[in-house]
Amino acid sequence: MSDTFDRLFDFEGTADLLALPFVQKALVAAAVLGVIAGLLAPLIVARGMAFAVHGTSELAFTGGAAALLAGVSVSLGAVVGAVAASLVFGILGLRRRDRDSVIGVVLAFGLGLGVLMLALYKGRSANKFGLLTGSIVSIDSTDLVVLAVCAVLVVVTLGVIYRPLLFASVDPTVAEAHGVPIRILGPVFAVLIGITTALAIPIVGAILVLTVMVTPGAAASRVSSSPVVVTLLAIGIAEVGLVGGTILSLGPGLPISGYATTLIFICYLVCRLIGRLRRS
Repeated sequence: MSDTFDRLFDFEGTADLLALPFVQKALVAAAVLGVIAGLLAPLIVARGMAFAVHGTSELAFTGGAAALLAGVSVSLGAVVGAVAASLVFGILGLRRRDRDSVIGVVLAFGLGLGVLMLALYKGRSANKFGLLTGSIVSIDSTDLVVLAVCAVLVVVTLGVIYRPLLFASVDPTVAEAHGVPIRILGPVFAVLIGITTALAIPIVGAILVLTVMVTPGAAASRVSSSPVVVTLLAIGIAEVGLVGGTILSLGPGLPISGYATTLIFICYLVCRLIGRLRRS
């Protein structure tokens, strides 16, 4: 038991690694991703788009695998794949009853294609594994620039459409009756999800993107009904998971995904407990 704990937590090694430039880049990337994921998560939960996030992550994985095979930036490939998937989901699945079937069809195709591309890739197996579970060593200066540009794009766009998007998320029928352009907001929001999902792939991997994009919003909504409070709390939970998970994974040299998902899940349980205590 002691050996397992030592393998999972190496605080002395972590302290030494925090001074390294690539670790600092990873922490900056995790912090930026935490902000944009926290901003989007409550809206994703309100709009019932958790499955769309899962589908988008699979297509981001496909784009990343294609980029890996072609020898170009994995982050850029993941962004292209995720945005393409989001546009397909947004255009073909505008109606809620059609959304799940469209996502399921495209998800299966993209996942099969991505696995084929990984099988054709003859490089290091660690690169393949990193696409699925994340790897802090994969964050370089180019990825950080892509992350920063995409983050600004997501925040600015969300700032412009937030009020009508929130209205459409809470009551789409009434929002449409009041002239809110639901058919435009849907695809735009889907693209924002796609971009953020793609940015999360190099950090937490394609398998566990749902934790970053959905759980903070689900947890925060248990505590408050105020959009401002829920959003700020979701950002805080995402930051705890991503930054805290990155730091904890440094010393042992293990994938960040297990640490990040555990921290975020603990936050979710705490928020559920707080919500229950408040109701009682």
